[in-house]
Amino acid sequence: MHINKNYQNIEETYLFSEVAERVRKYMEQDPGASLIKMGIGDVTRPICKSAVEALIKATEEMGTAEGFHGYGPEQGYEFLRDAIADYYQREDGIKLFSDEIFVSDGAKSDIGNILDIFDKDNVVAVTDPVYPVYVDTNVMAGREVIKLSATADNGFLPMPYPGLEADIIYLCSPNNPTGAAYDRARLQKWVDYANQHGSVILFDAAYESFVTDPDVPRTIYEIEGARSCAIEFCSFSKTAGFTGLRCGYTIVPGGLVRDGIQLRKMWLRRQSTKFNGVAYPIQRAAAACLKEQGYAELTENIHYYKENAKVIADTFTELKWPYTGGKNSPYIWVKCPKSMKSWAFFDELLSKANVICTPGSGFGACGEGYVRFTSFNTHENTVEAMRRIKDIFGDK
Repeated sequence: MHINKNYQNIEETYLFSEVAERVRKYMEQDPGASLIKMGIGDVTRPICKSAVEALIKATEEMGTAEGFHGYGPEQGYEFLRDAIADYYQREDGIKLFSDEIFVSDGAKSDIGNILDIFDKDNVVAVTDPVYPVYVDTNVMAGREVIKLSATADNGFLPMPYPGLEADIIYLCSPNNPTGAAYDRARLQKWVDYANQHGSVILFDAAYESFVTDPDVPRTIYEIEGARSCAIEFCSFSKTAGFTGLRCGYTIVPGGLVRDGIQLRKMWLRRQSTKFNGVAYPIQRAAAACLKEQGYAELTENIHYYKENAKVIADTFTELKWPYTGGKNSPYIWVKCPKSMKSWAFFDELLSKANVICTPGSGFGACGEGYVRFTSFNTHENTVEAMRRIKDIFGDK
């Protein structure tokens, strides 16, 4: 018997587990501390009324012989897949087919699981800083990972360069962690590269609902040629506050073919083998969020978080700390003051201001010297956290 020794090539602890451990130790020293969490991107607003009503109704259906649902379709119930297709048509003018949409328990799961359909000899390109799951899941499988430097010099948006040889390309826009977002021209260059090289783009669109700039695509399928090279992942976690309910979806276009095989069919085969679908009440709640009334309700929550992001961004503008994000993203990526290292500033912010952020170095080498703040807190806590930061660091 042999274990997968590739696990020895990843960090022993997950970034957010380390954050939680440091906070726990601090609370042991100061149990009365009034902490404000602006690190992990978990939402605080309740799910919308329409989703709650759909959840209750569907649960009650399960208690009747006529409305009971057992195993559902692995790809997701047709009513939700149709609702997602309608959403893309309504909001972005994009035509999707129901059989291209796969409902999941969240984007994070599918981003890792999609690798089952790719050979381990593929070379993977990710941006650095990067959401850890992109790197760790590939290292676990033994793939070579190329890191594309995302720095202030390129606006934290690396582009393909001469000589780049990548088979699988991870792009997240608006980006987690930096908040930077590709405009149409830059994203077109990535799509052109993928089609020319036979690569596949894994596009994480989890934050599409925060896009305000009309030149920033909410979906990669707004870009010409994307249907022949890109798989898109999205989630109800941030859009509808489903972090505690777990529901997302993956889009694999029928025109995406490699080695003469349609990747949609491969993914369907994988899902029908390894996945039993998302609970019926959850899918009913998700579908309700995409209808006219539900979408209007959840949009209020999105605006709430956008206002928080503006409060954070305005604070760092006042302090004259370089940052990105906050406009098309719920994340604000800020350079640490006094040339401090990421974890050093994390510890100082925790001890002096009782504010929790996420150290940028945890997202990769290029994240050193930066930290990430999220807007997923109450407005009152966001204002208070920024007040504390200005009081402590305002003259530095």
